[in-house]
Amino acid sequence: MLALFDLDNTLIDRRAALETWARVFVRSRGLPQDAVSTICGQLRARAYPEDFARLGRVLGLGEAPGDLWQEYVDGIAQSSRCFPGVPEGLEALRAEGWTLGVATNGARDIQRAKLHAAGLAPLFHGIGISEETGSRKPAGGHFEAAAELCGAKLSAGGWMVGDGPETDMEGGRAAGLRTAWVAHGRRWNDGLPAPDLVVQGAAEAIKRMRRSV
Repeated sequence: MLALFDLDNTLIDRRAALETWARVFVRSRGLPQDAVSTICGQLRARAYPEDFARLGRVLGLGEAPGDLWQEYVDGIAQSSRCFPGVPEGLEALRAEGWTLGVATNGARDIQRAKLHAAGLAPLFHGIGISEETGSRKPAGGHFEAAAELCGAKLSAGGWMVGDGPETDMEGGRAAGLRTAWVAHGRRWNDGLPAPDLVVQGAAEAIKRMRRSV
């Protein structure tokens, strides 16, 4: 059985990692404390190298955007932590013969750095990152590419686990996958078809998926 997982705020706590990095960055530059919220606001939804040209201007920094990006990649990787129970759950799925993949939007270097720093990379048969696959969730091509990287086909079915209603749940459903939404205390958007599972964390999703087979 194939199981694809979103990365940020599904397997790892990106929000906490971003806030930790922002606090360290602000202290290192002697910036005012409210710069932490500015940085998190600028980078909360996504982070690509080009975003750091804008961020540098907003913060009044004279540093090269490429240097800021590399500092971000290194710092976020060091701060990345799995949500409780995630590694153990993934190991259990592998032991039961599941095929595991990552289906994430983002830049190659930061996404791979987070996966390796969190110790998750060896647990996956394939890693689909939008910058590498050339398509972004919720596009069907992204899910297809992620499955192929795992040596699987979407036509055989499987699961998509993620925290994004549109990118992960709608995209996964359209790709023919069953869906498990990591709610983190949120209510489901009633304007969209409900996912197959609503869970509070990826570890809970894994437990319920294992029982569904």
